Amino acid sequence: MTAPHAAEVIATLLDYRLAEEAMRRRTRDSMRMGTMDLQAIRFLLKAQGEQRIVSGRNLADHLGMTSASVTALLDRLTKSGHVQRTPHPTNRRSNMVTATTGSEDEVRQTLGAMHGRMIETAKALSAEDAALIAQFLESMTAAVDSIDAEDPLY
Repeated sequence: MTAPHAAEVIATLLDYRLAEEAMRRRTRDSMRMGTMDLQAIRFLLKAQGEQRIVSGRNLADHLGMTSASVTALLDRLTKSGHVQRTPHPTNRRSNMVTATTGSEDEVRQTLGAMHGRMIETAKALSAEDAALIAQFLESMTAAVDSIDAEDPLY
């Protein structure tokens, strides 16, 4: 039998997941992008912030896509003005993929206020509470990641 507090925590976690999914759907809709498009833009922006060069192959690996699929995704994002492809600085056979400034501004405008509210919520935690929550979320991530892909229920 599940302890009442455990059931309440799981229910709250599921509520959060639903709210986050709804936020992501609203973001995709407002930016007129699909899930993979937005994931690609976020990956590119993070890499640019870390001054890492990203090739189409790197992006395909990160997204778990085939080369053909990532090429179609990049064609679409290039046409919409969200990414650009330029010659790779060290590999003549490859292109470097970057998010455009306009794309970064659009993501910041769309997600900036929400991220700010999330940061303020996290800042309000005591150090002990923050450590406990981080440990809990890491454990939940490990529990979800350990689900066997062969399990017919998933």
